Amino acid sequence: QVQLVESGGGLVQAGGSLRLSCAASGRTMSSTHMGWFRQAPGKEREFVAAISASGDVTSYVNSVKGRFTISRDNTKNTVYLQMNSLKPEDTAVYYCAGGNLVFQRVAADYWGQGTQVTVSS
Repeated sequence: QVQLVESGGGLVQAGGSLRLSCAASGRTMSSTHMGWFRQAPGKEREFVAAISASGDVTSYVNSVKGRFTISRDNTKNTVYLQMNSLKPEDTAVYYCAGGNLVFQRVAADYWGQGTQVTVSS
């Protein structure tokens, strides 16, 4: 059974940075595309970023391009989301996701429990 556990969320001022981590257990995820989604209060879940199994292809929602970077370390079975120049509108619960549909931006086979990111103005 695959488990995804996020960490690294917190409260940060606008313009600041956070690095989210997603540690997978249960099986190796090295052959699985991975991604990050987020959900703000009162809003639908939104795709943020995805990374291919090998790490050579990435995709981002337009609103985070140039500010967020997704990466992975398959030796550690971990995916990261480096978030720079954070804005109040980035405030949301961030979810790690795994599965070969993440690049379609709407679905995943595996989900983490989420980590809260709050950006103050």
